Amino acid sequence: METHLQALCGELQRSVNVKVIVANHGRRSTEEWVGGINVTRVGTLFNLAGASVCPGMVRKIRETKADIVHIHLPNPAGILAYLASGHKGRLVVSYHSDIIRQKVLGRAFQPILQKVLGRCTAIITASGNYVETSPILSAYRNRCRVIPYGIAVDQFQRCDRAVLAGIRKQYGPRIVMSVGRLVYYKGFEYLIRAMTEVKARLLIIGKGPLLSRLEREVQAQGVGDRIVFLGEIQNQDLGPYYHAADIFVLPSVARSEAFGIVQLEAMACGKPVINTRIDSGVPFVSVDGVTGITVPPKDPKALSRAINLLLDNPDLRAKYGEAARQRVQQEFSLEIMANRTLQLYHEVMS
Repeated sequence: METHLQALCGELQRSVNVKVIVANHGRRSTEEWVGGINVTRVGTLFNLAGASVCPGMVRKIRETKADIVHIHLPNPAGILAYLASGHKGRLVVSYHSDIIRQKVLGRAFQPILQKVLGRCTAIITASGNYVETSPILSAYRNRCRVIPYGIAVDQFQRCDRAVLAGIRKQYGPRIVMSVGRLVYYKGFEYLIRAMTEVKARLLIIGKGPLLSRLEREVQAQGVGDRIVFLGEIQNQDLGPYYHAADIFVLPSVARSEAFGIVQLEAMACGKPVINTRIDSGVPFVSVDGVTGITVPPKDPKALSRAINLLLDNPDLRAKYGEAARQRVQQEFSLEIMANRTLQLYHEVMS
């Protein structure tokens, strides 16, 4: 959500006056300019179930003269602050995901969430799939507008050839790549098990609480020579890794993976994607049989078959990779996302 918000605001500021209000990590509130955008970081009193509680946000929203308040969800504390502020302007909500893991908290919060959704003028969702499969959004279809996430395509199409050659030399010749936080819904353990049937090197980029568990899984499966955990790599440095890879895999297992922006990054680099058939926007991003292969979740055998099929067929990889590049340019660029959002703002104001 943070990456998306930064990218979106950077584009919107060319056309509208943007002010960002977010939670700070500490108790002190600060104000700064980031990339020409006024950012207020409101002090956090405490955290509840992973959500920042910021009483000062109520006053900040109340004081704003904005024509439109745009809230990004899930954000229980942000919703409560908005309701308490009494702001009279238009309300737009970006609905990134249902509350998945905190089921008890989610049920308790649902009436408040429904109050906000019933009050807002428009609800932005990244895919039609998510509208149809969300128990919350399905009741507000008439207010939903699908605006897929976008990325700076050019950033990922550029590549330092020397760095690329170094990666290929160190890990090649057959490279499978995956990117994401090492958390439960990413399904990395199933990808690790799939590698027992694949003669290639798997690069996993990201950090998270499951690192030790996944390292033990690698040893248990006897694939320590095939899998490398590279840790976190900043977005601006990811390009050469995508270009060095033959295939990108997103093995997600739960709808907490609502979209999978990393698919767009790989597709912008002309890479075929293997993703999973989960009830979210993931299969919408990379289309089965067009830009890659979609397999059932939690199925190492299906993953290994798909990986081997693409590794052994360079023509099919090239076909899917080129279709992937074109799909990103035509549907998922940062400029397209910002223009669609601006168009919605104009509709909301009229």
